[in-house]
Amino acid sequence: MGSFLRLVMTTKLLSSDSSVPPFQLHAKSWWWRFASPHAVFPYLGGIAKAALLFSLVTALIGLYLGFVVAPTDAQQGNVYRIIFLHVPAAWLSMVIYVAMCFWAIIGLVFNTRLSHMVAQALAPTGALLTFLALWTGALWGKPTWGTWWVWDARLTSELILLFLYLGFLSLHSAIDDPRRADKAAVILALVGVINVPIIYFSVVWWNTLHQGASISVRNAPSIATPMLLALLVMTVAVWAYAFGAVLLRLRAIILEREAGSPWLVETIQNRQKTGVKQ
Repeated sequence: MGSFLRLVMTTKLLSSDSSVPPFQLHAKSWWWRFASPHAVFPYLGGIAKAALLFSLVTALIGLYLGFVVAPTDAQQGNVYRIIFLHVPAAWLSMVIYVAMCFWAIIGLVFNTRLSHMVAQALAPTGALLTFLALWTGALWGKPTWGTWWVWDARLTSELILLFLYLGFLSLHSAIDDPRRADKAAVILALVGVINVPIIYFSVVWWNTLHQGASISVRNAPSIATPMLLALLVMTVAVWAYAFGAVLLRLRAIILEREAGSPWLVETIQNRQKTGVKQ
């Protein structure tokens, strides 16, 4: 425990000194190397493109399974098929917020620039998926509930999640100094993370219009196998899309926040000489 605390304090001192390359003195701990924007930047573009391509392929397979192979629901008819987009988006909207909060805390504790950049890159994708979950939920709710919107516990807490994402992004945009913006955004992320378990357990804690979970760790799935397979494939597709989109946005943030850094100037010059696209 003592050695870990010394490592944390040493890291904060080193990273606060711009004359010392990030984590250079921790070369023996290989994972520290990837806490530097310099180390991860060359890999972001290629991995992001591969993830987006994989997302496209799996999405096409998932849509075929969901709209062609999966049977019509006995109660809801074909309208239920919107779950193949709604459910993955809703799941990932919560997961991304927790991940955003995690990286923001890591950035605050270890004073690592890259961690804050990852948190900043996660927010727009999380906001997009939260909006998508709300929008598809409204499209699903109209024919099944007879209304586009109700102030249901699940819907309301998901709407609050969207506002938290937008607040995180707005706070970053409102403060000119990136370091100050990072620290302020951590506070908002920490306050808002309590909303995630409220979203997840809302259908258990309160009597809501929103149906309970069809897939549970404790119980067997309550939907037909073709429906389950299509849902899982679409979930993989949405996760892959989110992963690729976040990496592309992280790359753009690094280019913006590290502009003028010697390593970035050298990297761009080398790619221009070799004819590699930026």
